[in-house]
Amino acid sequence: MRLITKKEKRFSFIEAGEGYPLILLHGLMGGLSNFDKTVNFFSDRGYKVFVPVLPIYDLPILNTNLTTIAKYVAKFIEEKVDEPATIVGNSMGGHIGLILTLARPELVSKLVLTGSSGLYERTFGDSFPRKSDKEYIRKKTEDVFYDPKVATDELVDEVFGVVNDRMKGIKTVMLARSAIKHNMLNDLSKITQPVCLIWGKQDNVTPPEVAEDMNKFLPNSELYWIDQCGHAAMMEKPDEFNEILYSWLKKTENN
Repeated sequence: MRLITKKEKRFSFIEAGEGYPLILLHGLMGGLSNFDKTVNFFSDRGYKVFVPVLPIYDLPILNTNLTTIAKYVAKFIEEKVDEPATIVGNSMGGHIGLILTLARPELVSKLVLTGSSGLYERTFGDSFPRKSDKEYIRKKTEDVFYDPKVATDELVDEVFGVVNDRMKGIKTVMLARSAIKHNMLNDLSKITQPVCLIWGKQDNVTPPEVAEDMNKFLPNSELYWIDQCGHAAMMEKPDEFNEILYSWLKKTENN
């Protein structure tokens, strides 16, 4: 199915299917296409799937932080979904899901985290020392995945374009710093919704111990591993990711 992005005054997003709402949140260097197979899978199985474009590069400098983006997602749920939803977040998207669930628990029925930041993550760092070196950017992009071939030329071009755009580069670094500052360790015990953790065993960005700590401190969580998989399971092992998520959603239907 070809997915079309709807553009409205306040929001841009993909919407597909009918039924129980799922909201998919991409990461800092990610985009809507990261979830293509997940959208197709769940929109065919009784779910209404939304993938909002997160305003990573559109916020004023002073408001470029994860809390502001979480408020944006809250408004999106209120205006476009109009009922509590399951949030599925990868990397920074998972971190935003955690912040949102804590701040507006009435909007979130369940939470799914895959390679989520919030405790500890390895990022590009505070700068891009060799941002004009495309092979360096390619290597950094490949490091996100277990199989470097997942880092296609198109994906490398996207990352290269971001880090070489001065304002996008500044905002990327600001959001990475915001994620580091906004550590969620002391807040995890307050999240009572069912939480599904789906983690690549070879995640180099948010390593397996992050998943283990989240599972330890979240009171109502289950942890699932995907082998030979890095930081973005829904891209690298989409079939396995979708089956784990679907089974968990069915298992927790009445929660």
